[in-house]
Amino acid sequence: MTLFRILRPARRLWLVAVVGAGVFLPTMAGAADPPAVVPVADGLAPVLAAAMAGTKVPAMGMLVIRDGRVVAQAERGLRRNDGNSAVGHRDDWHIGSNGKALTVAMVARLADRGVLSWTRRLDAMLPALAGTMNPQYRGVTLVQLLSHHSGLPHDIVDEAVLKQMLVPSGKSTVRADREAYIARALRDAPVGPTSDFNYSNTGLLIAAVIAEHATGKPYEQLVRQEVFQPLRMQHVGFGQPPAGQPRGHVAGKPIGQVGENPDFVAPAGNMYMPLSDWALFCIDQLRGAKGQGRLLKPESYRLMQTAQPGGGGLGWGVQPSVAGRQGPVLVHVGSDGSWYAIVALFPDSGNGLLIAANAGEDMGGDAAGRAAFKPIVDTLAPPVR
Repeated sequence: MTLFRILRPARRLWLVAVVGAGVFLPTMAGAADPPAVVPVADGLAPVLAAAMAGTKVPAMGMLVIRDGRVVAQAERGLRRNDGNSAVGHRDDWHIGSNGKALTVAMVARLADRGVLSWTRRLDAMLPALAGTMNPQYRGVTLVQLLSHHSGLPHDIVDEAVLKQMLVPSGKSTVRADREAYIARALRDAPVGPTSDFNYSNTGLLIAAVIAEHATGKPYEQLVRQEVFQPLRMQHVGFGQPPAGQPRGHVAGKPIGQVGENPDFVAPAGNMYMPLSDWALFCIDQLRGAKGQGRLLKPESYRLMQTAQPGGGGLGWGVQPSVAGRQGPVLVHVGSDGSWYAIVALFPDSGNGLLIAANAGEDMGGDAAGRAAFKPIVDTLAPPVR
């Protein structure tokens, strides 16, 4: 299984699970303190049990945010289906393409300081590639790359080339592999004009390379420095969770320590974290919608959370409603093929929901995610008017 197969969505990724199924002002103890987690809520446990019934999903986790605070968290099931170790509050979950919003936040931090420009042309940001990239891409901006309005295909089009590039030789660095990938991807013909929405992992990888060129630092260091550390997200990693943590599952079995996706695709969504760490980022996004975020300037939150012409925010799906509930709502779905994760945030109320499963679609991860989503989201926002 390749990146091409496990990350290419049939529809807009954030719509697959939440809409296709029917998809703040926190009172924290201190601005930099993690939100307190209420003990497992009796109300969540039966929701997870019902969602997993009839599937082969080994475990699920769910976290609820109300008025900018974590008010409930629950987990159910096993870290791996060939063992007997139960999942817990601080366990790691791979969040797939939900990590794109964290990459956008890293870029926004650099733009806020003038290190990057939202409007500078791609041929000026990556001049060494200007001569070989498709002419349409030369004038593309960071806003277009991060909102899927560049015209870039989802991945490299030639599957033989794609498979070859997704198996790093081990003779170069992650950063060099990432740069080689985007250099080849920029030669592909566009799949549409820049006015159209076309979901693209490549766009996020290009934005990461631009940030690396501007700072001289690798993406992995930048996102830790600009996002994880300021928000005290202390348990985030790239690739698959370490030994002893939950494993993703596909074809009825837990995957190995090395997942299907190479390390260089991290900016497009290849990171793991506990639900409580993910919640720190989501709460900051909710605070930012109220002008109280601590990570970005107010205008950067607005840019991330505003739908561009043609649809889509930067790192978020921005929708007027979801599953029959009134928005606006920020939504996304992520999967690397062996995990499944959903997020929905309601900026007006400061409410939100995070769901993760350690199994892909072939074992019912998507179905279980949708089943768990509906009964909880119904308590977070009023019906569509």
